[in-house]
Formats: sequence, structure tokens, C-alpha cells
Amino acid sequence: MELLDHLPEADRQRVLGRLNSNLMVWLTTVRPDGQPVSVPVWFLAREDGSILIYSRANKAKLANIASNPKVSLGLDVTDIGRNIVRLEGVARHDPTLPPAHEHPAFLAKYIERMGAMFDTPESFGEQFTAGLVIEPTKVYVG
Repeated sequence: MELLDHLPEADRQRVLGRLNSNLMVWLTTVRPDGQPVSVPVWFLAREDGSILIYSRANKAKLANIASNPKVSLGLDVTDIGRNIVRLEGVARHDPTLPPAHEHPAFLAKYIERMGAMFDTPESFGEQFTAGLVIEPTKVYVG
């Protein structure tokens, strides 16, 4: 991921490790009135450096992104505020993505949770129909 090239090796590995193993990320969008809103979401770091998120179609984050595509992602915040990873980027709705339960890498990452929380992966896919792609533009580690 070119975005990480400027980081020291230890930080680069920490960011990649979290992108590949964390199950949740905090997605922050901005409402039309300027208020930031953060929600936890499931995500997939893709080989091309983008990040994939599936959302329910009626969620405010989709309207927020339509009016302002700039977003922030927060990975793992420790209780003492160290080792924070934050990404900034631009998000877009991508209606050409396969359903979540038919996306092999997303399904592999979340199949157990889909079954536990939504009974079946298909049920998750029927509810979370809006695929979002985030192109990271900056990374912060601390």
C-alpha cells in the first residue's frame, strides 16, 4: 500500500496488521449540517488499497457520503490513547459490487459473525445491500 511507504517499518506493519485482522473500524462521516458522526462497521481491506464496507441502504451515512464523500476511519483505540491508527479518505457507493454474502473475501472474514448475528450469510447480504468503497488518502499513527 503506497499510502504507507513513508512510515517506519514497525508502524507500517502495525497498520497493515490492523487492516487485515481487525473486525471493526469506526467510520466517521459528516452530516449536511456539519456534524461528524462515527459508527462502528465491518470492513475489508482490499489488495488495491481500498476499503470495502457494506451498509443497510437506509442509513444516514449513505446520505452523508453523497453530500460529502470525505470520511475518516479509526482502528483500535487503546484505553490510554496509544497506538491509534486513523485513515482519511474518500468514499463512494458502488452499486456494481456483489452482495456481501457473495463477496469471497468479505464472506471469509465475517461468515461466523454473519451466522451468529443474522442467522445466515444470505440474511446479512439481504439487509446490507449498499457497498461502499473508501480510497484512503492519508494515514496517521500515534
